[in-house]
Amino acid sequence: MASKETEVADLADQEVLTGGVNEVTRVADRVRRPAGPWTPLVHDVLRHVRERGFTGAPEAHGMTEDGQEELSFLPGQVSNYPVTAEAASTEALVTAARLLRGYHDAVADFPWAGREGWMLPAQPGSDLVCHGDFGPHNCVLDGTRAVGLIDFDTAHPATRLWDVAYAVYRWAPVTAPGNTEQERSVREQAERTRLFCDSYGLPADDRPRLLDTMADRLNALVAFMRGRAAEGDTAFQSHLDAGHHHLYLGDVEYIRASKEEFHRVLLTG
Repeated sequence: MASKETEVADLADQEVLTGGVNEVTRVADRVRRPAGPWTPLVHDVLRHVRERGFTGAPEAHGMTEDGQEELSFLPGQVSNYPVTAEAASTEALVTAARLLRGYHDAVADFPWAGREGWMLPAQPGSDLVCHGDFGPHNCVLDGTRAVGLIDFDTAHPATRLWDVAYAVYRWAPVTAPGNTEQERSVREQAERTRLFCDSYGLPADDRPRLLDTMADRLNALVAFMRGRAAEGDTAFQSHLDAGHHHLYLGDVEYIRASKEEFHRVLLTG
């Protein structure tokens, strides 16, 4: 899977974290991140879920004078790739699924209809604002327990299944042999897929569509990467130069080729 390398430099009164496509600076109990056109929407989402009692997401504290967004800091550990043993654990998988369900339930009544400006396009049949990038790299762990969810830049109207499909892809993980240091067989990946779905509470009617939705989500990711690179975004161009899109497209082929074996576990046990 695509790596998110993180470098940490301790300064006099702050901690600078550089990872992925953004530079993040921690000052005391606050985090400052580059803002985008979608940031006001994201802050509305964060305030909404907090009002609904979901404490697994940062609090939005508005904008700084230099135009960065300011959020509360969530203490814990975040795993990059290759994932840590803690993030690869069964408990992390189960608690991550429950964390995602908690977020979905809290955001379910957020009034997103008619609001434009999300980073990613709204999906057909949208019923809530999904996180959009729910993986170990965006979850805060306390030991082997997933306790927090960060980086909501990719939040956009979609379906629960759209978010769950990508989350399973990252957490099982569902990936072709050689794409990750977690050498799990198809059967093991399928069993972890079922455990995530069971822990989330994904309805039986949605499960036959999970793998196809996962493939669609990865194709959409590649299209987004190519589009941003074509617009001159050097960060996404670097991802293409590194061949990340080939990894995702290879996983699409693997998902489609392995769907029957996944279904034997996911649908019948």
